[in-house]
Amino acid sequence: MSYKIAVASSDRINIDGNFGAAHEFLVYEVAESGKYVFLEIRKTPEEVKEPSACKDGCAGSGCGGLKGNHPNVEAIADCRCVICKKIGFHIQKQLEKKAISAFDVEGEMEDALQKITLYFHRVDHHQTLRRISNETLK
Repeated sequence: MSYKIAVASSDRINIDGNFGAAHEFLVYEVAESGKYVFLEIRKTPEEVKEPSACKDGCAGSGCGGLKGNHPNVEAIADCRCVICKKIGFHIQKQLEKKAISAFDVEGEMEDALQKITLYFHRVDHHQTLRRISNETLK
């Protein structure tokens, strides 16, 4: 079964976007074989929610307050995971409720995509995650 990965990158080379501040996500589709292809650029909603204190006491620092999920969470709701430079705790919780894995890493996008698709391939096929050699990554 194929799935999608959203990546916050401004230059299509490096993972350099913070989740809450991302204006767009690069969406990749991953086939059953683990190979991935670029699918689309997904713009995030332009509406900006007014900061408001939520019951968790975040004072509107990006969780969406009492109004629901952050607009960027809704924008990638059909993805299996998101890769970004930084992601806040409250948004991670919102993603977890939608069964979206979050990886906050910095570096080259190609390297991260290879490692994460390999990780999901091994998990889906009940393979060990212990030793990942360079040969396996190719």
